[in-house]
Amino acid sequence: MTDQSIVDNTFVIERMYLKPPIQVFAAFSDASKKRHWFAEGPDHDVEHFSMDFAVGGRERAQYRFKKGTPFASVALTYDGHFLDVVADRRVVTASTMTLGERRISASLVTAEFRPKNSGTLLVLTHQAVFFEGADGPKIREAGWRALLDRLEPVV
Repeated sequence: MTDQSIVDNTFVIERMYLKPPIQVFAAFSDASKKRHWFAEGPDHDVEHFSMDFAVGGRERAQYRFKKGTPFASVALTYDGHFLDVVADRRVVTASTMTLGERRISASLVTAEFRPKNSGTLLVLTHQAVFFEGADGPKIREAGWRALLDRLEPVV
């Protein structure tokens, strides 16, 4: 058996949105809204997106990177499961990511929707293990920051 290297990482991102928790939560719980900010993007084509938003439900997205990107024509697959859902307060998901045929990471993501003034403080905690140096903590955190930027117009 060969020794497989892993990298563990945790990061927390806090974002303030000027909408109440019910609206920010809806961007996570409504499949069409989530597809817009979470799955769609300029560097890839969405081949599949599905979401059963309930405890025990599954969420799956598959993208194919476009020409001119570092992984042109390669598929990236996100496969998640909802572990905990508290309406307008919290969503917890466990997921894996696969690049081509290679699993690159396993993650636990907690999104908390905290009322603050007349808006919502979103606290996103991402805990992951990256396999064989794949992807990487800095790239993943930058990816989540970009996703949360894309969330703003959806709420």
